Amino acid sequence: MLLWIASFWLVGSWIVPFLAYTAGFRKESLTYRGQALYSLLTDVAEGLVGIAILHRCLAKFRPLPSDWFTFRIKGKWPFDVGLGCLMFPLINQLSQVNLNLLPILPSTPVTISSVEQSIVARDPVAMALYAVVVSVCAPIWEEIVFRGFLLPSLTKYMPVWCAILVSSIAFAMAHFNLQRMLPLVFLGMVMGVVFVRSRNLVPSMLLHSLWNAFVFLDLMK
Repeated sequence: MLLWIASFWLVGSWIVPFLAYTAGFRKESLTYRGQALYSLLTDVAEGLVGIAILHRCLAKFRPLPSDWFTFRIKGKWPFDVGLGCLMFPLINQLSQVNLNLLPILPSTPVTISSVEQSIVARDPVAMALYAVVVSVCAPIWEEIVFRGFLLPSLTKYMPVWCAILVSSIAFAMAHFNLQRMLPLVFLGMVMGVVFVRSRNLVPSMLLHSLWNAFVFLDLMK
């Protein structure tokens, strides 16, 4: 996990910007579509490097148990995903509770993300690229790391319910946003329960994707 965190920071904050600078590009000077493509390529690079590190670190433990990193379409998991979706309004409400507990200080500069800028500009190509980032790329590699690897690994040292909680806290902390800690912890717990019930990464990935799409569509209002 430490190697994954280090690679995430190194790739996103140093390697990709350096390669872009070497090629004569700066994210700030790109168009909305250029920034969206930059974000997509960065996310893909971070995900591939993280999964490569995970693959290398688990090499000495092979063969892994048969229910690790399982992807199955068949099963009764659609019902669990549907129940998870019913939690979305509650998770959204927790965002306001979190803001009440940890309000944004008046002195904190208000910044508009490149995603929000492209939405304001109503650039359909940029919004489509960002939708791929948040609803496809992020759910895949985040679920592989947090539900596929971290949660089952923790069950070796603690009860399953505790592993779900700890992995959810780690998932929330990895987003580096104190104003979103409560909803992200609860979301992680919902996805953790769905994963544990199915021992299948497809349901948690789908639920994660639907939540990100829910947030993305809410931003577009």
